[in-house]
Amino acid sequence: MTGPGLNVAATRVGTRALGPGLRSVVWVQGCPFRCAGCVAPEWIPDRPAHRVDPARLADELLADPGVTGLTLSGGEPMAQAAGLASLVRTARSRRRLSVICFTGYRLERLRARPPVPGVEELLALVDVLIDGRYVAGLDDGRGLRGSSNQRVHHLTPRLAGCGYDFTGGPRTAEIAVDGTSALLVGVPAPGLLAAFDSAVAQVRSRLSPPQTPDATPAPPGADRHRPCEDD
Repeated sequence: MTGPGLNVAATRVGTRALGPGLRSVVWVQGCPFRCAGCVAPEWIPDRPAHRVDPARLADELLADPGVTGLTLSGGEPMAQAAGLASLVRTARSRRRLSVICFTGYRLERLRARPPVPGVEELLALVDVLIDGRYVAGLDDGRGLRGSSNQRVHHLTPRLAGCGYDFTGGPRTAEIAVDGTSALLVGVPAPGLLAAFDSAVAQVRSRLSPPQTPDATPAPPGADRHRPCEDD
């Protein structure tokens, strides 16, 4: 592995649920914030998930020739800023791309006291930054923000005039199923997360055999992978 590696929780190639156009998404593992109601608590712990070289990850995220942008989420992207900056630089050397990044940190904090090396470098590559911790009581079900206290910063003009409403537009979500794993992609509208969890529980119950002392463990049901919009 060359350069700073990335600890990745999940990826999705080609989605329209996390920003304008067709985008690829990377969710990193680990977050210093523990916001109540986080949509992906399993991605909060700073533990090994999938280690990947940024150049190899760029290959994966650009596999669909129609992809026009990257969305960085998690977990907390700024905790792996150097690796993500390397990913964006590599991807942009191959294709013209817009970049959206979620973070629980306020932009002012990132500029004044970067939490880790590489933050300034990553910010220079981001077109739209959505900042602030998720507050469940302020989730108004609108826009790409998780809650209304989070702010949308156009750090470049690239997406400012594209017609996409980051703050007040309707939310969209996709459910990607791969074998026995299900991934909810997007900022969920009110009630969607509970419905998703209920569906996953039903699948698991159908796939699990009756428990007996001699029973061989059954293959897992649909995994409860859910993206955190960086509380």
